[in-house]
Amino acid sequence: MTSADAPPSGASGAPCSEAVRHRLGPVVDAAGAGAVTDTSPYDAVLCDLDNVIRYYDLSRLAALEREFGLPEGTTADLAYAPEVDLPVLLGHITPDEWAEAIARGLSARVGVERARTLGRAMAEAPFRVDGTVVALLRRVRGRVPLVLVTNATLQLHDDLAASGLTDLADHVVSSALEGAAKPDPTLYRIAAGRAGVRPERCLFVDDRQENIDTAEALGMTGVLFREPADLYAPFGFAREDG
Repeated sequence: MTSADAPPSGASGAPCSEAVRHRLGPVVDAAGAGAVTDTSPYDAVLCDLDNVIRYYDLSRLAALEREFGLPEGTTADLAYAPEVDLPVLLGHITPDEWAEAIARGLSARVGVERARTLGRAMAEAPFRVDGTVVALLRRVRGRVPLVLVTNATLQLHDDLAASGLTDLADHVVSSALEGAAKPDPTLYRIAAGRAGVRPERCLFVDDRQENIDTAEALGMTGVLFREPADLYAPFGFAREDG
C-alpha cells in the first residue's frame, strides 16, 4: 500500500469516453471473436494494482483512530508522507519497519503502544480483489502481454500469492524491486521493456492522473481508471461481454 496508490477520496466513476485519453482502444474483428486487429493502438497493457485491482480496507484503522481520539485519516496522512513512504516503496525498508516509522510519528500524540497499534493496523490492512477487473485483465492477456506496474512493498509477491494473482500477468514490475516509483518514468520504461514493446505501443491503466501524465509523456495511451466500466472500450470489449 503506497502513497501513489492510496485510496482516492470521493472518487466517482468516470464515463468511458473520458477515461481514455488521446486514442481509442483496440478494434474488434468483424466476426466478433475479440481479436486485436492491425489497427489496434497498442501491443501491450501496463496496469496499476492498487485501487484498480485491489482495494484496502481501513475500517479497523479508522475505528482505532476514533478510539484513540484522533481524526480519521491521521495515520494514513502520516504513512503516505514522502519521507515515511518512499523508503518502503523503494525497498529500503520492510513493511514492519514502515509500521515502526508510522508509530514514531504518532507516539507523541497517542503514546508509544497505541502508536504501534496504529502503525501495524496501517501496514497490515486487509484488502479485497475486484473480480470484474481481474476477469477483464485475464481476457485482454489472451490478446497481448500484460504487465502489472505498481508502487509496492517487498511483500508484494506474498500479497499476490495470497490473492491467487501470481499468474494474472506476464510480468510484475514493482517499485520496491526496481528502485524507482511512479511517476518516475524509469518504472514505465522497465515495464515496456519486459513486455517487449515500444512505449508508444503500450496502453497504461492507472487511477492517478499524475501517473497517466507520465505515461502519455512517453507516448503511451493512458486510461484513467475509476471503475471497471472504464476498461471495456479501451480493451475492445462490449459491455454485454462482461
